[in-house]
Amino acid sequence: MVERQIDVNTSSRLRRSSLQAIPMPRPLPVTPHILFAGDPHGRFEHLLEVVRAQRPQTLVLLGDIEAPVPLQALMAPIEALGTQVWFIHGNHDTDRAPCWDALQSWPERNLHGRVVEVAGVRIAGLGGIFRGEIWSPDRAVEPTFASLQAYREGLRLRTHPKHWALKQQSLGVIKHCSSLFPEDFDALVAQDAEVLVTHEAPSCHPQGFAAIDDLARALGVHTLFHGHHHDCLDYSGCTAALGFRAHGVGLRGISAFNGTVLRPGELDAARALLRTPNMPAAPTAD
Repeated sequence: MVERQIDVNTSSRLRRSSLQAIPMPRPLPVTPHILFAGDPHGRFEHLLEVVRAQRPQTLVLLGDIEAPVPLQALMAPIEALGTQVWFIHGNHDTDRAPCWDALQSWPERNLHGRVVEVAGVRIAGLGGIFRGEIWSPDRAVEPTFASLQAYREGLRLRTHPKHWALKQQSLGVIKHCSSLFPEDFDALVAQDAEVLVTHEAPSCHPQGFAAIDDLARALGVHTLFHGHHHDCLDYSGCTAALGFRAHGVGLRGISAFNGTVLRPGELDAARALLRTPNMPAAPTAD
């Protein structure tokens, strides 16, 4: 991985890097058998059911897993069928320390902050969400902290030494393990990928972020899958403006590599009545 210096203007830099004209998405390759699973929120029986029926090469979990035991043990029945499981984390994976620990025990399958060739496809991962007290890339203000390490160091300096060990274990601190920092973007921006998986949504979602668009274009991906919002909106009218195909995967939903919904999310129909996609704005020079 190419090392990059952290820049508090990460979002602006990404946008400048994607200004060369938004290309039409690359044609999809011969479709690999990769499935993408929306937020499980502690329930997993549907994953095994679909994997038994589909027998994919790979299953990618899009965050908010909330595993009650180590994820590797939880996914063992799926792996025993010949399907590799990969994942990124979501914001609710830091609601409880045991859930976070359950993911950290399987680092080799964690896609966050790196690009990995999975079933012949280069997949980039970005887990977590933007939190205003850390970084709001849609506002013209500098991030409060450039990295999780910087956040922890600042907190340590404000904490009495005898309280620091206990403070590190508090849920208020663990929460920010699922916050997005400029450092997370810097880990990916110099790389190349075909698919980006994120917990946050791109700007075509009404609660999405243009910074996610910019990262996808900087990586050169043809497709993005996201979780988090428990919906599966039709983004097909946004593809030309984005420069890549985008797919949301709903609550406990499962989609194929080409975006076909194999198992609808539990709230997909209801959310589709309440939400409509945004037409992304083309990036402009700062």
